[in-house]
Amino acid sequence: MSRIAIVGAGVAAAAASTVLEQRTDAAVTVLEKSRGLGGRAATRRRAEIVYDYGANYVKSDDERVVELLTETLETDGLVDVTEPVWTFDADGTISEGRDTDDHKWTYRAGLTQIAKRLFARTGAEIHRETRIERLERVGADGDAGRWRLADADGTTWGPFDAVLLNPPAPQSAELIRTATWEHDGRDALATAVDDVPYRTIWTGVFHYPFALERPYYALVNTDKAHEIGWLSREECKPDHVPDDESLLIVQANHEWSVDRVDDDPETTLAELAELTATLLEDDRLREPDWSDHQGWRYALPETGVDRDPLERAEREGLYCLGDWVAGDGRVHAALRNGLAVGDRVSADR
Repeated sequence: MSRIAIVGAGVAAAAASTVLEQRTDAAVTVLEKSRGLGGRAATRRRAEIVYDYGANYVKSDDERVVELLTETLETDGLVDVTEPVWTFDADGTISEGRDTDDHKWTYRAGLTQIAKRLFARTGAEIHRETRIERLERVGADGDAGRWRLADADGTTWGPFDAVLLNPPAPQSAELIRTATWEHDGRDALATAVDDVPYRTIWTGVFHYPFALERPYYALVNTDKAHEIGWLSREECKPDHVPDDESLLIVQANHEWSVDRVDDDPETTLAELAELTATLLEDDRLREPDWSDHQGWRYALPETGVDRDPLERAEREGLYCLGDWVAGDGRVHAALRNGLAVGDRVSADR
């Protein structure tokens, strides 16, 4: 039986694990640095409120992902946001229009259900709060051609026949660059992965004890020249927000976020609430009754990775996966890439 390690428990990792469960008898070990599953497809809860504070929903742009969500997984709790996405420009002028997504899927219990449900279908052994800091290619004692991993507490994991790296590109690049791995493609792979540019997003979550009546689910800034890049109404998702209440997910643009990612969160929240009130022309929105926030330093990859160094690494049993490999910071792209990597790992075992 082969042994496979997956670093990171994002949705791409969950999709790959599902394929490995179906097509191999491999023992899969997942090592996740945080306490949660799903990466940026993340959900929080407060009292009766459920909110997706990273990725907002899953598009139905990929046939295999649609099959995964609507046939492979139980559809109980899967919901579709039916209200449209409208647009606004640098001046804050709101217009109808851009909603080209046939479906905007999430779950009544939140988007993190994707990773939870996928992993639950597998026999993967999941270790949370385990930060991997070193990658080593083993070349002796009968383990030649295998991998070991070391975590921040000094624990060694392995040996493994293959390793899948699911952290954001900069973190994966650091693991590759510092790996004990005598291979002429190591530095080329690390450079290619590290070259993936990211948009940073600072997200504010604002709750109000009143209904906010609008004809749209969300607004997106199309010219990327407004301080706010995205604003959505979580109450449009069934069972996320009680009646007669509102919860706004407000994502600032890259430049604004970079300037404030290390600032005092309360000050940044107040600034973002002010921008929200101005955009929606509603002074009540300046003072939410509670708020939450998250700074996503590596939120959205803007390009993918050259396939040649990836393929050379895969021949050595090292695979990269995630939305940054696909070059599209969307949940469906991450799922699609995870399924494809799972296919290749299965074929190689």
